[in-house]
Amino acid sequence: MVRKLSLLKKKQMKQMTHPDLINRLNELKLELAKERGQFAVGGSPSNPGKIKEIKKTIARILTQIKKLEQADHKKKGGKV
Repeated sequence: MVRKLSLLKKKQMKQMTHPDLINRLNELKLELAKERGQFAVGGSPSNPGKIKEIKKTIARILTQIKKLEQADHKKKGGKV
């Protein structure tokens, strides 16, 4: 079964918890390493835009994680 890991909508991301986001981030980093490895060995990627999409999704997840951490920090009474 082929999973499309890189396609993650903003709405789905907002509903995910911090540990879920971390797990998805790790999955995407592994997928990116596989794609880059395949490209480095000389093979052509099955989907040329996949690496770009994975990198964008990783950036979105990192942004969402940062927002959650800032919100948690504000709840505890600290400054951002």
